[in-house]
Amino acid sequence: MVAEDRLDPPVVASPPEAPATASRWPGVACAASLVVTGAAGAALLVAANRAAERDSGDQFGFFWLGLLVFTLPAVFWLVRPRTGARLRVAVLTAYAGFTYLPKLLRTPDGPLYHDEFAHWRQAHEILIQGRLFEQNPIVKVVGDFPGLHATVASISALTGVSIWHGALIVLIAAHLLVVLGVFVLAAEIWPDARVAAVAAILYSLNSSFLFFDTQFGYESLAIPLLVWTLVALHRAMRGPAGHARYGWSAVTLMLSAATIATHHLTALGLLGVMLILCAVATARALRRSHPRAVTWTAWALTVAAAVLVVTYLVVVAPRTVGYLDPYLAKALDQVAGMAGSSGSGKRTLFRESIAPWWERYAAFGAQGLAGLAMAAAAWRLRYRRQGDAVSRTGALTMFVLGSLYFPAALLILTPSGAEGARRSWAFSYLGLAVVVAPVVVALLDHAARRATRIAVAGTLLGLCAVALVGNTAAGMNPSYRFPGPPVFGSDTRSSIPEVSAASEWLRTTQGRDLRIVADRYSGLIFGSFGEQQPVTGSQSFRTYDLYLAQPDRRIDPHLIGQLSSWRFGYLIVDRRMAREVPEIQIYFETNEPVPHDGKPAFSLGQLTKFDHTPWTIKVYDSGNIAIYRFDFASLGQRVSGR
Repeated sequence: MVAEDRLDPPVVASPPEAPATASRWPGVACAASLVVTGAAGAALLVAANRAAERDSGDQFGFFWLGLLVFTLPAVFWLVRPRTGARLRVAVLTAYAGFTYLPKLLRTPDGPLYHDEFAHWRQAHEILIQGRLFEQNPIVKVVGDFPGLHATVASISALTGVSIWHGALIVLIAAHLLVVLGVFVLAAEIWPDARVAAVAAILYSLNSSFLFFDTQFGYESLAIPLLVWTLVALHRAMRGPAGHARYGWSAVTLMLSAATIATHHLTALGLLGVMLILCAVATARALRRSHPRAVTWTAWALTVAAAVLVVTYLVVVAPRTVGYLDPYLAKALDQVAGMAGSSGSGKRTLFRESIAPWWERYAAFGAQGLAGLAMAAAAWRLRYRRQGDAVSRTGALTMFVLGSLYFPAALLILTPSGAEGARRSWAFSYLGLAVVVAPVVVALLDHAARRATRIAVAGTLLGLCAVALVGNTAAGMNPSYRFPGPPVFGSDTRSSIPEVSAASEWLRTTQGRDLRIVADRYSGLIFGSFGEQQPVTGSQSFRTYDLYLAQPDRRIDPHLIGQLSSWRFGYLIVDRRMAREVPEIQIYFETNEPVPHDGKPAFSLGQLTKFDHTPWTIKVYDSGNIAIYRFDFASLGQRVSGR
């Protein structure tokens, strides 16, 4: 017989309410402990940044001590059996706010990471021009996914705050929604508020949580949309036939639409999770252990979401596939190269990193801990079946999703696949956190004696600390996490006042939206704050050949013809390229034909030859930065520069 269509929602187990006079002290004690440890933790995080600026080497210890000072009491109140529902939510809210501090202290007053410049530019253009879907000169497909930018621009317009402060409002809210979303999703699967809280804490151990998914990037808003879409999907599956199911189905589709309008990879990840859930539900329905109506609901919503995603990518954002394909293709080639005898394509972890030895060991240990945790979760799912049909299906889905965490470890060993691997862990760690959380709570509850419970709790906290340190170290370079002196070729420290002054001069004297040729790092500043349209080169438009050409060699006439016909007006030259090697080993773009042998790839003559070419006129020179205006009219070609 098919199970009854109506499924009651799981009841999240909470302790009985204590008398009012007796229930006040936990809240007061909790608030006092979190305020004191929060202040101490924030002070230590500030001390870490100051130590990094002095290059004393103490920043790593200060940083992790600052996080642990607040996290330990927060976790205590979250897993405490008699903590009430409201207090638990309040602690999770405080935890979300505190864990945003590392990124806030790192970039309090403007964009710093590479992609942040692109998103800042896009939100700024929407605010100024009032138009969506404008092409972005820094990251080409950013303009096709305006969810984050439109939200930030709207807040800036309504409140009068700057684009950056409007972004901080959105990002802090999104960070909170991730933590609470994981808590609610886990509560849909496990009827225990402590398990749900532990799941939220475990998810915060993933490599993207502290820095990558808190940056001004579309992932930061899209990830909470994904989590809450899964919450709505579970409630639609569980709800009784009628208005409840239809209502949650509508919410699921609206959140799915918001996800695809915000970020392409997250939308594809959401679709993948929904397909896994449908496959699990179908397999269980065939064994008559799952209501067929619930399975049909899952499939209907998944198909509808797939139609939304495919239609959007085909009609609104057709460039996305071409944008993503080279990264995937090159990563697969590098994986194949690793398997060969030459070992080509292999990426050495922590090469030339200043991270301390214990961070490096923790990065490798975190992978082993994740494997052991998933093995324990598999055992518990096999022998401890609990919950209704939807809860069981959700748990198995999360287990499959969490298992995908490990294949991505292969990609992180390749230069092109590393970025994709880190992004995938924001999804797969969701599954890992949800299925491992019951194991953690079970270990705490099975300890009979007080001394044993303390030992078990201390061991679990230590293992979680190893996972947090290791995942963060593997996912983010120290230059992303800490301030320091300017470093040429760093995605976070390459900007110097000289570049900003040059971009301001060009915008003020020559105007905005000029088509310019630049290197990767100058292009970030000129393309964002300078409001220009930089090109840093590609295989089909090899602008880097301008820089590579020797002083006594003729530059390709076809390239000059391209620059003229496409109305490029200015050339930016950073003479540091003749003295220094970029920290990330990239001058222009990932597929550049530039030698990387540990020495500067350019001579000073290559970069100063434009002083003498007849079709370039120097209009600005500050020492390191020179700006040339193209004068193709001297070659009988016309150019306006716009």
